[in-house]
Amino acid sequence: MIAIGCLALIILPLLGLALGGMLAGPDGATWGAILGLVVALGISGFMGYALVKIGRRR
Repeated sequence: MIAIGCLALIILPLLGLALGGMLAGPDGATWGAILGLVVALGISGFMGYALVKIGRRR
């Protein structure tokens, strides 16, 4: 589960960069990378919160 959050930090910004670049050019690539990073940080934050929540149950 932790690996998903770590890989998302690499994969999602790159996917956003490539997709935004294909659809809208250089400005779209920038915004796509930013959006991918924001989504990846959200996923990582949620994974961290879930890990802390599970650790406190024991």
